[in-house]
Amino acid sequence: MTVSLARGTASFRGLRADGVAEIRHDLQSLDEPGVWVVVLTFEGHLTAVRMAEIERSLHVDDVPSAPVTTPPDADLTRWRTSLGRTEYRDGVEQIRALIRRGEVYQVNLCRVMEREIAEGANLDRLALTLAEHNPARYAARIDIPEAGLDVVCASPELYLARGGDRLTSSPIKGTAPAGGRMLPKDHTENVMITDLVRNDLSSVSVPGTVAVDGLCVPEAYPGSTHLVSTVSSRLRPGARWSEILAAAFPPGSVSGAPKSSALKAIRRLEPVPRGPYCGAIGYVDNETRTARLAVGIRTFWAARDDGDRRVLRFGTGAGITWGSDPEGEWCETVLKARRLVALAELAIGGQEK
Repeated sequence: MTVSLARGTASFRGLRADGVAEIRHDLQSLDEPGVWVVVLTFEGHLTAVRMAEIERSLHVDDVPSAPVTTPPDADLTRWRTSLGRTEYRDGVEQIRALIRRGEVYQVNLCRVMEREIAEGANLDRLALTLAEHNPARYAARIDIPEAGLDVVCASPELYLARGGDRLTSSPIKGTAPAGGRMLPKDHTENVMITDLVRNDLSSVSVPGTVAVDGLCVPEAYPGSTHLVSTVSSRLRPGARWSEILAAAFPPGSVSGAPKSSALKAIRRLEPVPRGPYCGAIGYVDNETRTARLAVGIRTFWAARDDGDRRVLRFGTGAGITWGSDPEGEWCETVLKARRLVALAELAIGGQEK
């Protein structure tokens, strides 16, 4: 499908793109000339948009900062969840049963929240609110109606970055309240997923070049602390994006280990598709041989529900291991969602008055 300079914008740290030149849904497009805005759902549906006008900036990797403030109280009663507290706790127990039987070691169990929004509600205000109160290294605003994309991302997690022949991934596993202590299972979980990512990258990398550059490094974010590891490698000559994504998608940190068994459990336990949540959000810049794809966490997107009503969605989840406590894992999903959903309610709810 080709569109002649249709409207549409996308902004990331380090790059802004305007004007739609082409919309594609095949992985091969990511190796073609141009700059492509990428939204790849957790279920594997790709929307790639080649943009007409590009503006690049420096200091892409600077860590954004802002005063850590507590959002004012917001009414969250309009938000529904695909898994309630009881259902989520039951899901944790089912995963622990799978682990006990040796079928899986870890599974990321997620739920999707949503609320109805006005037809004319603009997510730009939400993007500005998050940039002010919850800045993120991999923040993105994608507004491309022609491609059905209306996304606000405040992800702290790097899925894949490419610079020439270098490939980097920084999985996050382990969450505690700001200033709180990690549990032993947080470190175990991080090491497990880091090894999975290392294995994923090895199949498209020059042998002997895959390295763990940082392991279980604590990083502070507004309202929470995470453990972050970094894996890098040198790509095999001629490695294409279809090969890279076949080897490494979906991200290990939001699926589990072994990945194939974890995905089977996710399909059985989660009642709705995740969509952009836990997928990949970012850009591939073939003009400079660079790319930055975030794991689509801390992400809002507008969609249509079964009744054709416009809704705003947001996903939250936790990694389940044998040492998981069902109530504790539920509380982790609440911790991850509470601040951002409250900010969204203030931004979106204000447009309904």
